[in-house]
Amino acid sequence: MPTGVALRDVRQQLFDAAERILLRDGANGLTSRAVTTEAGVAKGVLHRHFEDFDAFLADLVGDRITRLEGQAATLRDSAGTGDVAGNLTGALAGLFDPVAVSIVGLIIFRDELRVRLRQARPAPGIPVLTEAATMVAAYLTEECEMGRIAADADADALALSLVGAGHLLFADRERPAPGPGEVGRVVNAVIADVVQRRLL
Repeated sequence: MPTGVALRDVRQQLFDAAERILLRDGANGLTSRAVTTEAGVAKGVLHRHFEDFDAFLADLVGDRITRLEGQAATLRDSAGTGDVAGNLTGALAGLFDPVAVSIVGLIIFRDELRVRLRQARPAPGIPVLTEAATMVAAYLTEECEMGRIAADADADALALSLVGAGHLLFADRERPAPGPGEVGRVVNAVIADVVQRRLL
């Protein structure tokens, strides 16, 4: 692309290109050259907008975390409505879309990116998964306060179990994504005790 052509929302254009590469080629295929080629822009465009490639990747992860905020609000709004297991099943399916799973793989794959992300977000765990667990814990806390799960439920521990299990279910790129039945079976197993005990 000629350098004199103005680009509309170049950051988003580069993020979209990176997500397509992650889905198609995995973390190994994600390079600055691959991103600019996929986006159809000159090689120097990425480095005019980001300090270096890891800064670009850190912003890509940050963009994904920002999207989680909308999902978190939707899940919390569902507290007190529908079925707890059904709400969680839908939330996990939304959390672990193919791009999110690929971004988690990228974070695990790139040591430099993990270091940069830990400097910006000192919370323990793997970024995206940590925020997902916080989202699920906030929902479970709401349900606990509404009496739909046991009052002494450990929302944080349950959230870690649900997010960890969800990641394992969705992480295999070689097989189709699990359906609601498979995800729901795991969700029900994790929350069965706190759902049953609230009835006692």
